[in-house]
Amino acid sequence: MAEAHVLIFPLPLPAHVVSMLKLAELLALQNLRITFLTTDTIHSRLTRFGDIQVLSESYPTLHFKTLSDCYDEGGHPGFGDRIWDFISSVTLHAKPFLRDILLSHTPQIPKLSCVIQDGIFGSLSAGVAAELNISIPIIHFRTISSCCFWAYISATKLLQCQELPIRGDDDMDRIIKNLPGMENLLRCRDLPSFFRPNKQGNSTFESYVDRSRQSLAADAFILNSFEDLEGPVLNQIRHHFSKVFTVGPLHHHLITRKTESNQGKEIPRFKNSIFQVDRSCMTWLDAQPEGSVMYVSFGSSTIVKKEDLMEIWQGLVNSKKRFLWVMRPDIVAGKHNEDEIPTEVKEGTKERGFIVEWAPQEEVLAHKAIGGFLTHSGWNSTLESLVAGVPMICWPYFADQQINSRFVSEVWKVGLDMKDVCDRDVVEKMVNDVMVHRRDEFLKSARAIAMLAHKSVSPGGSSYTSLHDLIEYIKGENN
Repeated sequence: MAEAHVLIFPLPLPAHVVSMLKLAELLALQNLRITFLTTDTIHSRLTRFGDIQVLSESYPTLHFKTLSDCYDEGGHPGFGDRIWDFISSVTLHAKPFLRDILLSHTPQIPKLSCVIQDGIFGSLSAGVAAELNISIPIIHFRTISSCCFWAYISATKLLQCQELPIRGDDDMDRIIKNLPGMENLLRCRDLPSFFRPNKQGNSTFESYVDRSRQSLAADAFILNSFEDLEGPVLNQIRHHFSKVFTVGPLHHHLITRKTESNQGKEIPRFKNSIFQVDRSCMTWLDAQPEGSVMYVSFGSSTIVKKEDLMEIWQGLVNSKKRFLWVMRPDIVAGKHNEDEIPTEVKEGTKERGFIVEWAPQEEVLAHKAIGGFLTHSGWNSTLESLVAGVPMICWPYFADQQINSRFVSEVWKVGLDMKDVCDRDVVEKMVNDVMVHRRDEFLKSARAIAMLAHKSVSPGGSSYTSLHDLIEYIKGENN
């Protein structure tokens, strides 16, 4: 018998699902019954590309439940400025499904012990439980960096200090002085993207801040981070939350726990992917010299203007370095024509480049041929690069990526920040800085953080201990 029953409900976007599914695996390893709730579309993509049948066989206590889609998969607005429409529609649409799950239990399916919901849903689960007069612990999990979450929580203070709002493009390099734990570190341009003024007004900013502050009422709070990475910010967060569990880096923590529980036997590998992985890039990497390849991926949601894509591409080719580029079919806004790619770019790519639609990123970053990562600075990608000890060039798109990239360059000193710039000469220079001129400096810092990440998820480490405390808390609430 499972020792407790936990509902896990992520925002149905790839980065959120992948992260929270790793948490589900970690809890299932400890014999907790998990109900993982996501949409029909995400579930069908996990079935097609992500081996969830392998997962179900490996963990008899892990079960999937779906809610119908509230958007058209082809054109859902889960990108950029329109993401809030998507979050709002999912929040509204999920209520009846949550109601049913909270009420349903049978001799075969025990009633829920607690809910772990994506923190971006705010008071959703607590509100549904209150309507039903059900007392159940609600835990919020934020899939973003702790520094980004803390910036959202601190926004009210920054408004009171008149450090916000940002007053346009001329204001972007002003230093933010009154953000506790990050004093004098961030410029306005390094704050989460939703802090930036836009033509539609700042309703998305207000919504993110409001939802983040709703997490203050949660019974406990989980972050995919570790003490040695974001300690000063985590100390600030702990002043406002009674229980904070830092269990990251989740992908590495999962490998450690699986190795431990399998005691030398082969570990079942689960793809945990929502896209078709092209493994031909691994064969190509095997044929490249050590540390010679710049890996390029802008994640699952970034949309790039055609002219920006061409600047980056031209810069990569001009750098004369080998590169592996994950180029999603939908990465460019609007239609583009193959004929518009200059001949020298095509030739340079043929000689030194390899392009796939999706790659097994954790494996790629761990490959000896990789010497750097040109990234959008999403939190999952940032953690994966830190664990692999791979220096980064950061070209952030939105949300927490702007603040993550500042931490990469100025706090952890494991790479360069290219935010708000897209120029072939800058790309060429930064690639050569990371791969050649400043390679030793960045590698030294990256390897030191990789060691700290490994220590955190090893027995006695901060995240290892925090996961144990989280499981004890959940079991305790079940008694």
